[in-house]
Amino acid sequence: MSPDRGDTTWFARDTKPTKVEEALRHLLVEQRRAYNGDEDAADEVGMAVPARVLNLVAVVDRQWRGEIENRLERVGRYHASRTVLCAVEPGRRTIDARATVIVDAQGRAGEFATTHEHVVVDIGTEHVKHLDSIVDPLVVTDLPTMLWAPHGHNEAIDALLPLAQAVLLDSVDEPDIEDAIGRARALSERAYVVDLAWLRSTPWRERIAASFSPSRYRLQLPTISSVEIRHHPESAVAGVLLLGWLASRLGWTPGALAARRDVLEGRARTRKGEVRLTLKPAPDQSVRGLEGLTIETASGMKLSLDRGEGGLRARRITPTGRGSANDRTWTVMGASRGESGILGEGIRQALLRDGTYAPALDSAAGLVS
Repeated sequence: MSPDRGDTTWFARDTKPTKVEEALRHLLVEQRRAYNGDEDAADEVGMAVPARVLNLVAVVDRQWRGEIENRLERVGRYHASRTVLCAVEPGRRTIDARATVIVDAQGRAGEFATTHEHVVVDIGTEHVKHLDSIVDPLVVTDLPTMLWAPHGHNEAIDALLPLAQAVLLDSVDEPDIEDAIGRARALSERAYVVDLAWLRSTPWRERIAASFSPSRYRLQLPTISSVEIRHHPESAVAGVLLLGWLASRLGWTPGALAARRDVLEGRARTRKGEVRLTLKPAPDQSVRGLEGLTIETASGMKLSLDRGEGGLRARRITPTGRGSANDRTWTVMGASRGESGILGEGIRQALLRDGTYAPALDSAAGLVS
């Protein structure tokens, strides 16, 4: 292996986790020497130091490994310090591994260039139940570890939970809403859960809160009479989580949603009455998440938010008396971050704590139970 001023890679077939860990240590030493051992080189490109913030362990189907690696490459500065990608292949009995030390950016003279490690471990289905013994030597000790299984390897997540502090999931991936909410709640009892379905609703929650922030509108929060949420046909759970957030923040007691064809309907009890809840699929929406929502109050005020070019289209209708109303529309710029932005934010959230997700999840459980 002859390191240069770029990335440094090691590969082995039929290997062991201890060999991979040893190779990683050698790679880091070689990379450091390549940058810092030559005073002239250091003057030209700066100093190289490993980033030490977060481990990410991803368990994926081997046939879709390339797609996941492409998604991780697009998260930009939010990538983990060390990523361990376990690619599961049915029938495989040996372990192959590739480890790479990647230079994040060429440092200028007198500056630091950070590096991070990307490890790919090809394993078989028989390795999954003992995955903790494979992964344990490969994560950087004393760093928080996040788990991610985008292809549904729940057994792998359960095996790795003793090593982790956070779990990244996407509740939209579960075909059944009740199973999705139940799985998220079960995981949240053992680790901090970051749900991409929840993060996709962040702009919507922010805009709802901002729309009711002025005192004249805040006074109408207790008089909300109906909430309609429009969503991607496969993202009903995102709508349920948003309803759960409203219920937990406003003190509603949600009742179970009932299906009427492809629409979910229900009611929540409040101190002053009931709120009618509706979830409708939006067949024309091409991306996961929400398409729009409408909140109406007892006074007749109606607030609508819908996807549009450049951001969310907002519309507020406020009754002014004698059958007339003030109808105002505007655009909230830059509301969407795209799927790569959502994944990057999900990785960043491993180091943060969102205190609103767990109460929303509990309220959502009441909606689907």
